[in-house]
Amino acid sequence: MKIFKYIPKKLIFFFSGVLILNLLSSCGTGIWDPADARKVPANVNDRVKKNLEEGKGFSIGKAMDGGATSYQFASSNPMWRASLEILDFLPLANVDYSGGIITTDWYNEGTASDESIKITIRFLTNEVRSDGIRIVVHKRRCNAQQKCAVKKISSALEQELRVAILKKAVVFEKELLKNKKKYKRN
Repeated sequence: MKIFKYIPKKLIFFFSGVLILNLLSSCGTGIWDPADARKVPANVNDRVKKNLEEGKGFSIGKAMDGGATSYQFASSNPMWRASLEILDFLPLANVDYSGGIITTDWYNEGTASDESIKITIRFLTNEVRSDGIRIVVHKRRCNAQQKCAVKKISSALEQELRVAILKKAVVFEKELLKNKKKYKRN
């Protein structure tokens, strides 16, 4: 309230009055439109049905069946879920669902103290397909003076990860389809 101390009271009253008049005058411009009682059903369920038919309402059932807008969540993408589950033993550096990328932090199993790997998975599609993901493995080798060299490698690890992710994604996709069928019946 210290701000109002320096503003003349007449000016505060003037702007308050203008604001109140503006709010009152906007009430009659179509915001509130009373319904004609002859055209509106008396039964609540009939009113809801009529509003939904006219597009004036929101139905969770229609949204789940794929209404006008379709949202894709990470928990419903089998490839994404499978990748996260397969990589759960690794520390993750970057996980961006909207960008379609998972990057692990540098990881060392402890067998070779001067070597570590980093895995990047890029999602090219939401479908469960072998060409739907791209896996890149980088290897870092550091010497005693902590001078490190990083290079992209092609190894059997890429193929093993791809197979493991696809197998897990198929299981998740079957589970997702089973749940969709179960909820559609109800």
